[in-house]
Amino acid sequence: MRTILFLLALFLPGIGLFAQQTYVFKDGLISGPCHQYGRTALFTDQLAWELCNGQLKTPVKGANSFPDDKGEQQQWQDISLNTEGSFAGRVINNGYLYVSYNAPKAQTAILNVTGHQMVYVNGTPHAGDMYRYGWMYIPVQLRQGNNEFYIRTGRSFGRQGIKAKLLFPEKPVYISVADSTMPFVVAGNNNSDLWGAVVVVNTSAQALKNMQIQATVNGKTVTTSIPEIAALTTRKVGFKLDASGSANGAYNCTLVLNNQKATIDSKTFALKAVTNKDHYSNTFVSDIDGSVQYYAVSPQANPTGTPPALFLSVHGAEVQAINQASAYRYKDWGVLVAPTNRRPRGFNWEDWGRLDALEVLNIGINSFHPDPERIYLTGHSMGGHGTWYLGATYAGKWAAIAPCSGYPTLMGYGSADGLIPDSPRNSTEEVLLRASNPSNTFKLATNYKAGGVYILHGDSDRVVSVNYARQMKKILAEFHKDYSYYEYPGGEHWYGDTCVDWGPLFQYFKWHTIPADTSVNEIDFTTANPAISAVHHWVRILQQTHSLEYSRVQLSRNKSRNTVTGTTSNIQTLAIDLTDVPVGSTLSVALDGKPAVTYSRKAGDSLLYLHNGAQWTAGVAPAVTDKGAVRNGTFKEAFNHRMVFVYSTGGQPAENEWSLNKARYDAETWYYRGNGAVDIIADKDFDATKYPDRGIIIYGNATTNKAWKQLLQNSPVQVTRGKVTVGKQEYSGEGLAAYFMWPRADSKTASIAVIAGSGLPGMRAADANQYFAGGSGFPDYMIFNVDLLKGNTAAVKTAGFYNNEWKLDEKEMIRN
Repeated sequence: MRTILFLLALFLPGIGLFAQQTYVFKDGLISGPCHQYGRTALFTDQLAWELCNGQLKTPVKGANSFPDDKGEQQQWQDISLNTEGSFAGRVINNGYLYVSYNAPKAQTAILNVTGHQMVYVNGTPHAGDMYRYGWMYIPVQLRQGNNEFYIRTGRSFGRQGIKAKLLFPEKPVYISVADSTMPFVVAGNNNSDLWGAVVVVNTSAQALKNMQIQATVNGKTVTTSIPEIAALTTRKVGFKLDASGSANGAYNCTLVLNNQKATIDSKTFALKAVTNKDHYSNTFVSDIDGSVQYYAVSPQANPTGTPPALFLSVHGAEVQAINQASAYRYKDWGVLVAPTNRRPRGFNWEDWGRLDALEVLNIGINSFHPDPERIYLTGHSMGGHGTWYLGATYAGKWAAIAPCSGYPTLMGYGSADGLIPDSPRNSTEEVLLRASNPSNTFKLATNYKAGGVYILHGDSDRVVSVNYARQMKKILAEFHKDYSYYEYPGGEHWYGDTCVDWGPLFQYFKWHTIPADTSVNEIDFTTANPAISAVHHWVRILQQTHSLEYSRVQLSRNKSRNTVTGTTSNIQTLAIDLTDVPVGSTLSVALDGKPAVTYSRKAGDSLLYLHNGAQWTAGVAPAVTDKGAVRNGTFKEAFNHRMVFVYSTGGQPAENEWSLNKARYDAETWYYRGNGAVDIIADKDFDATKYPDRGIIIYGNATTNKAWKQLLQNSPVQVTRGKVTVGKQEYSGEGLAAYFMWPRADSKTASIAVIAGSGLPGMRAADANQYFAGGSGFPDYMIFNVDLLKGNTAAVKTAGFYNNEWKLDEKEMIRN
């Protein structure tokens, strides 16, 4: 008999001040290792395979669970909470923890689990709290009688393990401030137009529409309409506030959630107040998804009125941006800004973490108007990796970079999300790993020539070995003429603020400036994706011959002779900036040993476009609808531009239920990993004209999703009930799943991502969402069947990349 513990609580973090019952899971069953998720689209999950195929049976003690990696049969075993109140120990590693709850009636509840990767609730997937933050409160629908929870475990560290409970709040809708994003009130700044964000929890069966939040600070009230919040979901919502009123330095904010007729809930909390000479946090609305994010600032000491230097400092895992900024003493010659990576762990500064860093960099430039020649990049630990990665990706953007105690690649270091394989074992892995090429800083290392590099690492670091620093020193020594290296004697991973705020490092920065484009005559630049990084001084890589393979250009310019010579690899279209070419002068460009292209500059021409064929020729800019530097594909590209999740209502009840649940699951995961929020919309309510230039995520297939026709009728990949076609190739059955993207025909920037199945088994096989793991690689399209969940790479039927005209190309795909 499982132990039941009920208690009456007046306050729990993030729930609010009202009575509620709490049910704590104290006993369960553990399966033994049965899954492996990493940073590629390939994964193994034996329990999910049984769930997809309708073969998952309620476990009992001693019954067979799953074979381990050696093929030996395991059994379901009893497990109970330890003295710290956790399910813990090596026994839970990479398995499933089964717990159950016998509900006296059908009802909604709030599920709160910590330390897990995800959980199936009566077969429905919900996001996990792998970093044990504790504020993931997920509304779930309980049925009368037995309710089953399969909690996917990762690696257990010490006795922390997993904690799980159900909460039964009295209010169906309420505000949670446990995970708020709020600005500091900074004396001397304009505090009248600030943004904050809190979570609204909707446990009801109805979507919340026409809701608003009134924010009152010291007598000044601002009302903000908030987006629709789908039934049985949480959503972090942004609101405006005016904190320009003074109350002797104290600032209390009262939030009132209402539907314009009645008050639903309210919360009051204090705002942090500082002077404009202190470290502080500020907020902004992100272009990625329209959510409220924050960045931190270490202001310049004693500004002189001349443009300061700007230091972008990227934090380590579990480090808040405000703590990152606060580790630095104020500099009299510059201002420091620290982005968040969307979360303290977030995306390892890749993918959306990379975009967050760029957003904050641009905010810093527009806010502080720095000397454009004095912009620097640094960071510690995971931020050291971010420094290596951003420094290589955006060559020429930094006067110098300084990775501190960092690892160069996710491939070599790994994380809780698993490793990226060092090399492919077959053609399927080759295509999938190719989608991860932008993460490989080793292949981009020659880009470090563009600026100075200062490497700082403690020689006794047991978290990130100093061998990573020595490895990069050896690589730089082969080509870099201007790098500095220091091992701090006895330094562990964190040896105080010194390990980021290191005097010689900033002195090194002082010696370096970004050269003007006019003074740069030698170019050596590599990119794996022009939509991520295309520009280096006066050269732009606009299109690749083979998507996501490495493209490199090595050029020499003689300005007195108006000549450019050099070599290229994997480049279809190149552009050269004509700023330094006088009108009427003739520029000669000789590439790859082919005949030179001569061009006489005309007034108004700013770029020379060169196209690679049998020989290089001058031409026009690529069509805006083609692949290129704005939109270049991969499945993950669509999760941007304030994306919208569109679920199906046109299928069978079970298909529509899967579609809505999967959209909720992805929204939960996006919130957890990216501090983000997404509109979840039914296909019958979707009108593309109402969502211009926004990324669209489609759930279902052409049979079930009513939005499919208006968005995907010209896609070469089509999924219907019982069939998937990729060009002329047809695959049959209900166990097929698809991840693919397609450019929006009505947009020059936005894309569509499709998460589809040819039937319920295929749809459930598409439940895995490791595409939100930073640095994970997904090609333009990938079709697989449920046997992928058994680790069978042959289950990937086809995968690949479209060509520059968004057409299928046999040379760019694999078939099994």
